[in-house]
Amino acid sequence: MTDNEALHEHRSFWQHAYGAYSPDAPLSEDLRVDVAVIGGGFTGLNAAWQFKRDNPGARVLVLEAALIGFGASGRNAGFSTKLFGLEPELVVLRWGKQRMIDAHHYLEKAVTHTRELIETHGIDCDYRHAGLMRVSYSSAQLARLGKTLELYESLGLAADMQWQSQAQLRQRNDSPHLLGGIREADTGYLNPCKQVRGLKKLAAAAGVRIHESTPVLDIDNSGGAVVLNTPSARVTADKVVIATNAYAQDAPGPRSLRWRQLPLWTYQIVTEPLSDDMWQRLGWQGREAFGDNRQMLHYFRPTVDGRIVMGGGDVQAYSGSAMQERPSTAAWEHCEAHLKWIYPQLRDVRVAYRWGGPVSVNADMVPEVSFIGDERMIYAGGCFGHGVALSHLNGRTIADLLQGHKSELTDFWIVNRKIIPMPGNTLSCWAGRTARRMLRAWDWWEERSLKA
Repeated sequence: MTDNEALHEHRSFWQHAYGAYSPDAPLSEDLRVDVAVIGGGFTGLNAAWQFKRDNPGARVLVLEAALIGFGASGRNAGFSTKLFGLEPELVVLRWGKQRMIDAHHYLEKAVTHTRELIETHGIDCDYRHAGLMRVSYSSAQLARLGKTLELYESLGLAADMQWQSQAQLRQRNDSPHLLGGIREADTGYLNPCKQVRGLKKLAAAAGVRIHESTPVLDIDNSGGAVVLNTPSARVTADKVVIATNAYAQDAPGPRSLRWRQLPLWTYQIVTEPLSDDMWQRLGWQGREAFGDNRQMLHYFRPTVDGRIVMGGGDVQAYSGSAMQERPSTAAWEHCEAHLKWIYPQLRDVRVAYRWGGPVSVNADMVPEVSFIGDERMIYAGGCFGHGVALSHLNGRTIADLLQGHKSELTDFWIVNRKIIPMPGNTLSCWAGRTARRMLRAWDWWEERSLKA
């Protein structure tokens, strides 16, 4: 496939670069299982694999509507970080200091858990534990970021964080627009498509049965067991995990699933491979990931073959199915312009691939893992685009819940918390678009002194 064809196919760069992939066959026979998982992403595969390891004799099934790696787990930027919900100030304002502390410790466990899983099982996902920079472009953003670090310090959560002056940043990234920031050492990034398909291999090797191209058309929990109807077969399960995240509105079943979250679309680009000379000119020797301190944030990271992945800067709310591809030429053009504003050295570098995908956002502004109706069905969602490490550990938490185990993970306050329901799809889209305009106005105000 040529680069031009890839630009218009809208698969992620990770999916395209993976190469040939042979999906498992769709489900074609009726089954009776102990646990059925809907959704073959990070959350679903981790939950299935962890439960099967704990219960080798159990019958565990994963149903994926498309392909493993089709959704957010194969489209995201691959950041394994401790970010939780939106800004920490908003988490503290909405949930209080102790819950912010508990969330940060959960995410610390999540980053460690994900790294250990990769290293222990030899998953070839190009993982690099290189750290994360949070940067500012304007004095207003810099002042806010300084207060954020003060908050982390006051809560005892800044052990791996260090303030970076403009001079210190220029030693790590030769950009004229970075005024200062925070370096967070204990984070990493990976190739998400390699990771999710590596998890598929782990789960299958443990005995989990996986069927792709098998959408669930109906969920009936009116009897003693839960019945899932698919195009060609019926599954009867003692317990069900709905691990569809941003695609939850496409999942059938209880009405409460419809108003738990809203899919918001974000977009990314990746450059052609850069020469060694260009990397020297960028001064990006540590190859850490970084993101800015805007409300509509941008994020940046290198790839193993010397490209730069860049995304964000805007989100879009759409009505209709999240499974439908949503190209956005304006978002991609914005990403390219901003990347070359950050690094003028890249002005002649070509963008090789462009793609987008939905992230799961809810009204409570933090993730959730909850029983739906009763303990036979568990739902996970609301990762806000920060779900790489979080969804891996949530899989372990869900495995504990499936077994009725009380653990440190199941005691985490996002489990079975009360939620604020989202309005209907049309109202949710309207609210999302209104919030988008407000956040863009905030960024314009803080960056009004900067040249475009």
